[in-house]
Amino acid sequence: MPHDVHNRLTTLRREFHRRPEPGWCEFQTTARVVDELERIGVDELAVGREALATDERMAVPSAAELDRWETRARGAGVRDGVLERTADGHTGVVAVVEQGPGPTVGLRVDLDAISLSESTEAGHRPADEGFRSEHDGYMHACGHDAHVAIALGVIETITESDFSGTFKAFFQPAEEISGGGKPMAEGGYVDDVDYLLALHVGLDYPTGTVVAGVEKPLAMAHLTATFEGASAHAGKAPNEGANAMQAMATAVQNAYAIPRHSDGMTRVNFGRVEGGIASNVIAEEVTLHGEVRGETTALMEYTRTELERVLYAAAEMHDCDVTPRITSESPRVDSDPALRDVVGEVAGGIAAIDTVVPTDELGVSEDVTYLMERIQDDGGLASYVIVGTDHPTSHHTPTFDVDERSLGIAVELLTESAVELARRRP
Repeated sequence: MPHDVHNRLTTLRREFHRRPEPGWCEFQTTARVVDELERIGVDELAVGREALATDERMAVPSAAELDRWETRARGAGVRDGVLERTADGHTGVVAVVEQGPGPTVGLRVDLDAISLSESTEAGHRPADEGFRSEHDGYMHACGHDAHVAIALGVIETITESDFSGTFKAFFQPAEEISGGGKPMAEGGYVDDVDYLLALHVGLDYPTGTVVAGVEKPLAMAHLTATFEGASAHAGKAPNEGANAMQAMATAVQNAYAIPRHSDGMTRVNFGRVEGGIASNVIAEEVTLHGEVRGETTALMEYTRTELERVLYAAAEMHDCDVTPRITSESPRVDSDPALRDVVGEVAGGIAAIDTVVPTDELGVSEDVTYLMERIQDDGGLASYVIVGTDHPTSHHTPTFDVDERSLGIAVELLTESAVELARRRP
């Protein structure tokens, strides 16, 4: 890749890295993507509500949280026109490039960051070189900043290539909270997509390695469970209360005892709890935040049903009420072998790629499966591609970083894959 293009991609990636935003709050990120797409000169640009099915959004933050991030974006100089189109947590973009007859090829990337404080330690390159997160408590610790820069690079390269057909890039919000895949899948722009490529960097694969298409992403559901009891003095009259804390503890203990399933792997976890008032007060309200996963969508649903049974039984045992709520979810969808093969063949011809892995199990969850499922149901093909990148520590850690050489590799792979798909289309 030419040196000036590499520098451009690196600059973009670092710009996104400095300004991480959580799901449905990606106002600055969306605006910067719009700026670049307008510079490139795409044929059609759908922003915010235009790109999404509003009623299908999941895990949308409170109005106060959305307003806080929107105000920050306005203070950073984001144009009023973009803020109007993304208001009330309608972030995300779809870009369309029309280049003559041929198939419609899509590329999906994600925009959001993680609620995690980035390291300030010496040796952490973003801190050393001045592009550490400027938003305290949030960072791009999963590579989404790289994904966005790569997608912009692919679009620009497509416009300069001999690709014939329609190219669509889906800049999806709220992947980390599994809230944006379904509304983007239902937004109308995937309906005519013949081939969809989804991208992730790293995932423990080094720079120079490509996985042409993953299989077995875990179906997942995020949930909360609010236990409501009655408060009382913990010393004088504990018998007069209904202890929501006890109900919560019982539920957590029993949730991990849900029987495993003979049809495949299942997971359950509670990672956060909030509630109670003081050590001498019987807790009146406690909320659990958790998730279930399954090797298949059916196994996830089995685990979710069993968990709900556990929650209600724990509440009844301690004379409490419980309200479970599914905040977001995603199905399992595998990459299509025929599309994996094309990506693998293209990868084998790129000098900077030294190892091509035809397929591997993802082992985590991803809400791009909503887009993949929609396209496959309509007769199209989809593949989730991993472009390896050396990362010094694991994803979702304060010292995560990417090898910026992988940006150009990804742009070349995805562009050449789109061109090849257009050539092969009958």
